[in-house]
Amino acid sequence: MSDNIATVAYLGAAILFIMSLGGLSNPETSRRGNFYGMVGMTIAVLATVFGPRVDLVIGLPWILGALAVGGAVGLYAARKVQMTQMPELVALMHSLVGLAAGFVGFASYVDTSVVYSGAEKAIHEVEIYIGILIGAVTFSGSIIAFGKLSGKIGGKPLLLPARHALNLLGLVVVIWYGVQFVSAPDVNAGMVPLAIMTVIALLFGIHMVMAIGGADMPVVVSMLNSYSGWAAAATGFMLANDLLIVTGALVGSSGAILSYIMCRAMNRNFISVIAGGFGTGGGSTPAASGEQPAGEVVAVSAVETAEMLRSAKSVVIIPGYGMAVAQAQHTVYEITKLLREKGVNVRFAIHPVAGRMPGHMNVLLAEAKVPYDIVLEMDEINDDFPDTDVSIVIGANDIVNPAAEDDPTSPIAGMPVLQVWKSKTSIVMKRSMASGYAGVDNPLFFKENNRMLFGDAKKMLDEVFVALKG
Repeated sequence: MSDNIATVAYLGAAILFIMSLGGLSNPETSRRGNFYGMVGMTIAVLATVFGPRVDLVIGLPWILGALAVGGAVGLYAARKVQMTQMPELVALMHSLVGLAAGFVGFASYVDTSVVYSGAEKAIHEVEIYIGILIGAVTFSGSIIAFGKLSGKIGGKPLLLPARHALNLLGLVVVIWYGVQFVSAPDVNAGMVPLAIMTVIALLFGIHMVMAIGGADMPVVVSMLNSYSGWAAAATGFMLANDLLIVTGALVGSSGAILSYIMCRAMNRNFISVIAGGFGTGGGSTPAASGEQPAGEVVAVSAVETAEMLRSAKSVVIIPGYGMAVAQAQHTVYEITKLLREKGVNVRFAIHPVAGRMPGHMNVLLAEAKVPYDIVLEMDEINDDFPDTDVSIVIGANDIVNPAAEDDPTSPIAGMPVLQVWKSKTSIVMKRSMASGYAGVDNPLFFKENNRMLFGDAKKMLDEVFVALKG
């Protein structure tokens, strides 16, 4: 394949990637967006494998072996990984992008097939240094995020003394060694500062994500998504591959925009997320949580819940991570279908940070075949709660916490939340009275118009469904 044909193929793949992002911005066009992305990636891989820069006699067996291994792993993950495990799988995939960027950086540095000199050499080495730096931070940070999301590492933030000073010191050392690396006379001399920087970057990635509390994990996932994109773009610069540069920039910029949206949804800025400290693990309450909520908790049964739903004209369902863990989305759809057949106006309210990753609840509801037109974002439905007969919260906590609006001393003060307490009746489904992922107590449980349905979400919803049919 000639250079011109490869360039045209790369251009076509880049256009398909842009169309893919456009399709993924809406649930109704997400399948089409996925298809565009797959076609674009197929074209990109074929153009690279059969392009002028690959010696098929030597490289083809290695390429086919790598494709077979990677394809087998992807196929296994697609078949075996549960929807509730998607957040940690995404984090793990981000770590592989960072790892690949690091390996490519070291390989590019020791490669003697291309000789650079003068300004071109300095630019190439800066690309290598920055690429390995971003890749190492992405790799170690994503591994820690995987551990937190999968429960192998606690959600409580690790706040070391003088952690900001440590981060600043690390940055200064990285810059100093960067100067040493670029001015090194040969590969052997440059390998030492490069290795030291890599270790510091790995430690920084660990320290950065360990300092971030559980409530900020949706932001962390989108942030690491952005990092992986910039790591891919840096790899593109090292390999002089235009498609990698464009694709990495698309992923990096879209991830950065998504991080901004997540931060805005939590009334936090990006720097405060990186600084860490918001959210605890194990359901403990932060010290600055203000007065403890007081009042009487009224528990209801599945049969009583079914009666309230049956007599309602308007119902809003608020899904949370508890629904994902219980894998109750299919039962939720059956209840929704039954209520709509009885003439009840049923809608879903989605908070931007519900679940453990951006769009987590949307994916689960789409899997259960819930119609897209009744799944509404927080800004679209918040004003409708006063006219809602019953709001049912399934395994969510922090996103429906009135303390965000009523208690200025609360750690989540100012965070936009779904105002379910304004409904005529709210029903919260939880296993216990434990606080949510942010570790903040919820006064909603003690409201006069609130009822608590305790138990496993799947089991209790099955009972509600049976009662509704009866």
